[in-house]
Amino acid sequence: MSRGAETKQQTARRFTGRVSLVIAFFVLAAVSLVARAVHLQVFNKDFLNQQADSRHLRTEKIFAHRGSITDRNGDPLAISTPVDSVWANPKKLAAAIDRVPELARSLDLDSELLMRRIARSMDKKFLYLKRHLSPDQAHMVMALKLPGVNVLREYRRYYPAGEVTGHLVGFTNIDDDGQEGLELAFNHWLSGESGAKRVLKDRLGRSVENVESIRPPRHGKDLRTSIDLRLQYLSYRTLKAAIQQYKAESGSIVILDILTGEVLAMANQPTYNPNDRAQYSAERYRNRAITDIFEPGSSIKPLIIAAALESGRYRVNSIVDTAPGYVVVGPKKIEDPRNLGRISLTTVLSRSSNVGATKIALSLEPEQLWRTLTHFGLGSLTASGFPGESAGMLTHYSDWRQINQATLGYGYGVSVTPLQLAQAYAAIGSGGVIRPVSLVRLDEPIAGRRIVRRETAVAIRRMMEVVVRPGGTGNNASITGYRVAGKTGTAWKFAAGGYSEDKYFSIFAGFVPASDPRLVAVVVIDEPSGDLYYGSDVAAPVFADVMSGSLRLLAIPPDALPVNGVAGRIQAMSQ
Repeated sequence: MSRGAETKQQTARRFTGRVSLVIAFFVLAAVSLVARAVHLQVFNKDFLNQQADSRHLRTEKIFAHRGSITDRNGDPLAISTPVDSVWANPKKLAAAIDRVPELARSLDLDSELLMRRIARSMDKKFLYLKRHLSPDQAHMVMALKLPGVNVLREYRRYYPAGEVTGHLVGFTNIDDDGQEGLELAFNHWLSGESGAKRVLKDRLGRSVENVESIRPPRHGKDLRTSIDLRLQYLSYRTLKAAIQQYKAESGSIVILDILTGEVLAMANQPTYNPNDRAQYSAERYRNRAITDIFEPGSSIKPLIIAAALESGRYRVNSIVDTAPGYVVVGPKKIEDPRNLGRISLTTVLSRSSNVGATKIALSLEPEQLWRTLTHFGLGSLTASGFPGESAGMLTHYSDWRQINQATLGYGYGVSVTPLQLAQAYAAIGSGGVIRPVSLVRLDEPIAGRRIVRRETAVAIRRMMEVVVRPGGTGNNASITGYRVAGKTGTAWKFAAGGYSEDKYFSIFAGFVPASDPRLVAVVVIDEPSGDLYYGSDVAAPVFADVMSGSLRLLAIPPDALPVNGVAGRIQAMSQ
């Protein structure tokens, strides 16, 4: 055999050996892989499942929606609407960092700021990118299919009546927790409890399957308030027009159901829209009817008369000598516009005599006067439960000097809220029984507490009717077809160094129908500008407009029909 042929045979044998070695290697590798697969799939299956679950199974929160707030008739005042919040795992999103500008545009965010937020949160697994998007907006974001970007279903509060009920209902924060108003007062009732579920996610972090429910959500309970939205709209519209007409700083109106103590309407000006978070400032969203205090001026005089009658020193037909038209108490001279001479208690109210009210107040024992006013709720909370409610101010009689007791007779040196004054007047309208104020609709009236004799309350009610008749200071509060009982008030505002001579509170408080009182309302206008500023000129017409409409809406029959024809004869016979 030649040397060349031998070399070729050796080369062929070496090649065949190498091929066999490679084949053997691959066969061995394949056997090893199969063996490893069998080991993992059969003998180590639990470990694999655990590893898969740790990478793809996640526990997600199921948000519970907040309970709705409605008026007494079921009309919505606050509801929760579904929204989507976009969040991301920063580490996973970093894999597509070049697409962050595209993500920022879809979220309407600044791309540089978003980039910095992501960079600062690389040690976190959860980062909100933008909250409370509409489902359509969130769908557009998810269509980008970015790694680590997910959507979380939440709920956002919406207030259908907007600024009409803003002060009363309040608002929630972005996490749906009550911050003001009824949203805060009943947060424990309205709030739900979130649930949890286990979900399967893909490599991009998107949920692909709900595996199991861990804990079902407990949704919040609905709250039915005492408010009648029809009366609320009427009060809001009328008050707003008055504030604009008289160029006033602010104003409030409260309407109570005398039989139950329920608040049927409560409006303030200026107001705010709770749907617009840009308007959230304490100056705008505080409920002035409950939180702000003022000196009631002459509107306190019916309570002074009540104290006089309860003391036993006065009767309905008692006479007070106001001559010569003024009275001097210490360094202060208290005057009436003119000398009314000897007048009845009714005239003290109808002509709003400061001299008469001062003499009556000074003639009473301080403790007895103080006790009567506290029984009417002055100086204490109304039990409404509204956050930030003020108790007003009524100093203890042991701290009174003679001048304090004198000015108390016509409403200075004491401060109340509109709601407090409404509760006090409701006690007169109900025959001397005071009831807790309720912002929640009641199935049954809460038992009241008698604070003055029924005879006293009825006598004051009749006196207050004369106030609204021709010749009385409250004639502008009269309502065609109805008997009205009420009292005007005009009080100087306290300023630095004393009382201002050109800033006033204009007040009217009263109830209708006077023959069988059902509704009580208090109107307070703060700093009306121009020539008209008396309660009789500014607040009384607002009362008349609101009460006239409220009586019609509630279908309360008239009690002052014209005395002619069949209706007149029936009315005359009934009286």
